[in-house]
Formats: sequence, structure tokens, C-alpha cells
Amino acid sequence: MQPVILAEKLTKKYGKREVVSSLNLWVEAGELFGFIGPNGAGKTTTIRMLTSLAKPTSGRVEIDGFDIAKDPPRFKASFGTVQQHQSLNRELTVRENLELHARLHHIGRKERKARIDELLDYVDMMEMQDQLIDRISGGMKRRTMIARALIHRPKLIFLDEPTVGLDAQTRRKVWDLIRSMNSDGATVFLTTHYIEEAEALCERVGIIHRGRMIALGKPKDLCRDHGSIAVEARRKGGGTSYRYFSDRASASEYVQALPPDVGNVVIREANLEDVFIELTGQRVEGE
Repeated sequence: MQPVILAEKLTKKYGKREVVSSLNLWVEAGELFGFIGPNGAGKTTTIRMLTSLAKPTSGRVEIDGFDIAKDPPRFKASFGTVQQHQSLNRELTVRENLELHARLHHIGRKERKARIDELLDYVDMMEMQDQLIDRISGGMKRRTMIARALIHRPKLIFLDEPTVGLDAQTRRKVWDLIRSMNSDGATVFLTTHYIEEAEALCERVGIIHRGRMIALGKPKDLCRDHGSIAVEARRKGGGTSYRYFSDRASASEYVQALPPDVGNVVIREANLEDVFIELTGQRVEGE
């Protein structure tokens, strides 16, 4: 089966600085894929190359079977994008922003009105449709951007840090929207530095660090390969050590052999943050 996204040896340099290095990835149709890593790891640069906003220094990208360097108009019609930063027209209302985007996609008047009504209801913004963008909350702006990205019924949605800066309750509402889009048949490519977000939403993740893909797979598989049981041992003088084991029996055996200067010990299931820290030696920012 042809992947919806296929990137081969994707590289981006700014002067002598290599921001993305020979990156390979693929995303299947209907997948909710998470692209995770700390700020500055190369996530946004990658998504800009995948959507043709930035030209790769080398490598190639196919979106829905189209080589984006050879057939830009056709491939651009197949996806929608929600950028990290607010990109709505501040002088227009919620509905007017959707109206403008629908016109840019050459959607006829009758279909345009029906589609906008449908999307306003979908993102729970019908009551706010006549409000100017500057007068609505950050979460409402994000939902409006999602509605705008869906206006032309794309098969693929790129979400670049869609919940950054949102409070916990609003973030969960956006999570529900992302799940709904995926359940309705859209392939979703999500970049985030919130590890719990990727773990909650994504079937498969890629971890990028300093421009390089360092892990790729299902969250549970990555945790299992790394060690599915974690032991946190806090020493009485300060500091915490982490060890990982394939099963609880091995973890318990290790705990029983710890020296007496160890204070509190926790045995728990490992998570994606554990995998990231062990692979890169640093905690993901934003956690």
C-alpha cells in the first residue's frame, strides 16, 4: 500500500547548520502519527518541508503519491494544515475566516455555506461565528483553525503543536477534535513536545532529536523494547536513579538488592518520556 506521507533522506541546512538530517519516515492512510521531540529538535522544519513551505536541501517527499517538487498544485489540494502560531485574519469574524478560505479553494456558494455550517457545528463554534478573532479565546482560535483546515475535505491533516499554550481543559477538547477527525477518516500528522499528548492520541510515533530520527514505532513497542517496567530510586542525600526491566520480577529483585542509603523506591510502568530520556539524555521541554 502506498503511504500517504513518504519522506526519504530529508535534509535541511541553514548555512552550515543542519536542522534536519537525512530523515526517513512514512505514514499510512488513516493513521494518527505523532512526531515528538523537544523545542528546536526539527519538528516544525520537517512539517514545513512536508507541506512545501520550506524547500529541502536534499531528499524527497511524496504526499498521497504526488512528488511535491514536481506537482505542487495537485498535492496541496490533498491536505490541510493547522500551524503552531495563530494565522487567522484578526479583522474578520470566525465565519468570515472560513468563508475566505472556502473561496480560495473555489468552493461554490451553496456548498460553501453548508460546509461552513457543518464545520462550525463540528468544532462547537456556531454560537461564536460572528465574533471577531481578537475577541475569542486561544482555544476557540485553535478550533477555528482546525475548521479552516478541514474546509476542502482533505485526506491528510498536519497539526503543528496544536495545543501549545492552552490550558489542560481546553487541550483535552482539542484532543477530542483530533480523535474525531481521525475517526472520520482523515490521516493525522501531529507534532508535539507534550509526551503525554502523543501517548494518549497516537498509534505510532517518531522521536526526533537534534534533527535526527532516533526511534520510530508504536508507543507500547518502544516502551517494551526499552524496558516496560521502571524503577525510580531516590537516595537519602538527594538525586534519583532510573533503571528499566522487562518484567516486575526482575525489577523487584533489583530493588531488594539496593543499598541502605536508598530512600523512596517506586516501581511503575515505563512511558514514552522514559524512552526519550534514555535515548537522548535530556527531558522533553514543556512537560
